Amino acid sequence: MTLKFTRRVAMAALVAASSIAAVPAFADGHAIQLRMSTSGSETDARSVALAEVFGPSVAGFASYEPSYNATLFDQGTELDAISRGNLEMSITSAQELAQFFPEFSIFATGYVHQDAAHQVRVFNDPLMDPFKQTVEDELGVKLLSVMYLGRRHVNLRQTREELDVQTPADLAGVNLRMPGTDAWQFLGAALGAAPTPMAFTEVYTGLSTGAIDGQDNPLPTVVDRKFYEVTNQIALTSHLVDLNYIAISAETFNSMSPEQQLTVQRAADAAASVGRLRQLELENNLAAFLEENGVEVYTPDTAAFREHVQAQYVGSEFAASWPEGALDAINALGN
Repeated sequence: MTLKFTRRVAMAALVAASSIAAVPAFADGHAIQLRMSTSGSETDARSVALAEVFGPSVAGFASYEPSYNATLFDQGTELDAISRGNLEMSITSAQELAQFFPEFSIFATGYVHQDAAHQVRVFNDPLMDPFKQTVEDELGVKLLSVMYLGRRHVNLRQTREELDVQTPADLAGVNLRMPGTDAWQFLGAALGAAPTPMAFTEVYTGLSTGAIDGQDNPLPTVVDRKFYEVTNQIALTSHLVDLNYIAISAETFNSMSPEQQLTVQRAADAAASVGRLRQLELENNLAAFLEENGVEVYTPDTAAFREHVQAQYVGSEFAASWPEGALDAINALGN
């Protein structure tokens, strides 16, 4: 299924791009190299937004060079590569950052973020400043903007006749693929499943062979990676309003002129905005596509899931790492 701009998204891209001032290229003609490593595909909404909005916006002084499907660096190793000076950009997650800084697990906790707008308010609020500063000071990574990945749902090989998921108890013994970090594995267990670590690039094969029973991702990812070809149902748990951060090497960013830095920041914000609109529109329209392709889509008892998942975090090592008052501040920015 090919992703295309709707009129609304196209207009957003045009407005965003028009707000970015052109910056002259270096006098010697040498551009700043901005290699981007992502495990996402070339057609992933985040990838498309960065290629169509971010890349052209910085082209006056930088060469944006994306690499997809974890072909440049393995998923989960990008932040370390940036820290070592071997990579300039990545699309990272709160779960990956929590491997370095446990306090980031608060942004990977089930049912904490309410929606896409809430994510943006949280990222731009002063409460995020110490989080961002720690990543920059200790890892050499600057977080530019937040990208909306979507509401994650449980996607299974079993038919609904074989397994009807209404509460976390129904996921007992289900081998649910989750990324290998501690924060992801904890969330999988909190959902009631048996979390199974597996690289994103191996998920399709894992589903088709039965090595895993299911995976969790937003609907646009299910379609983009064709997981609907090897699964039979999606329970709309909405257990995580997922996000990614556009990350850049602090050393690379600090080597730029103030005008170039401003252009990079505005370009990242514009790409995030366009990608967010694209994801929201896809989410609103993809359930019908999935059902046409034989996947049953239904809503379980989300209140039961929310209560169970949040209860797992109370008193956990993850909650112990959260700065005092941070959760209340996040909730206060919600609806």
